[in-house]
Amino acid sequence: MEVAFWRALLAWGFFGTHALATRAVRLRPRDIPMVLLFAITGVTLFYGSYQLAIRTGGAAVAAVLLYTAPAWVAVLARFAFRELFTPAKVLALVLTLLGVVCVAWGGSTIKVTLPSLAFGLAAGFCYSLYYIFGKFFSSRYTSPNLFLYLLPIGALTLLPWVEFASKSLTAWAALICIAALSTYGAYFFYYQGVRHLEASRAAIAATLEPVIAAMVAYFWWGEAFSVAGYAGSAMILAAVLLMVLDRRVD
Repeated sequence: MEVAFWRALLAWGFFGTHALATRAVRLRPRDIPMVLLFAITGVTLFYGSYQLAIRTGGAAVAAVLLYTAPAWVAVLARFAFRELFTPAKVLALVLTLLGVVCVAWGGSTIKVTLPSLAFGLAAGFCYSLYYIFGKFFSSRYTSPNLFLYLLPIGALTLLPWVEFASKSLTAWAALICIAALSTYGAYFFYYQGVRHLEASRAAIAATLEPVIAAMVAYFWWGEAFSVAGYAGSAMILAAVLLMVLDRRVD
């Protein structure tokens, strides 16, 4: 939870600097309730559940389950934006559900527990809300303007669950990289894309993430799925790719 806290707080520094430099600091009073809801779900719950998913199940499981997000997006966008629920999206949902079942079986060096599965799916759901809220806010605010307010709220609401520990220079460097690259950089580029794509297709922006994460987890920490686990991972990624190939206009 401390990693989640510092990720939010340090990334706030990057977004805040960008927002001040571009003078993008306004916030409409009528948007405050939605900003608060986005901060709780997209920062507090997302950052927290993802770190807990890694802690209880490992990086590979957490990354794969995170990419159930496009399936959540397909359902949520149907009601939020009336995006067409095409046969390809239905197939993607089925593949995602089957993939989660296969991943839940665990693997040779990965033991998927109920907490790791629950935290991973929670992270995927919270991650999916980025596409829904992102589409809602994309015409109103730039990403630095929006995260100027989201991140401090998220950091404050994470604080009660944080137990601070002493950190080495390497740990601080890792935290700064998470904030600068995996948060500021990733969000900034994503919100440039979401202006031009429907929410369900924008969900494929970082498709390589679970693949890279699984490779790093295997070579660095020795985390390996069983055949069923890898098959499930492939199903979830195939579901994401279906979102790319399904180019019919609503």
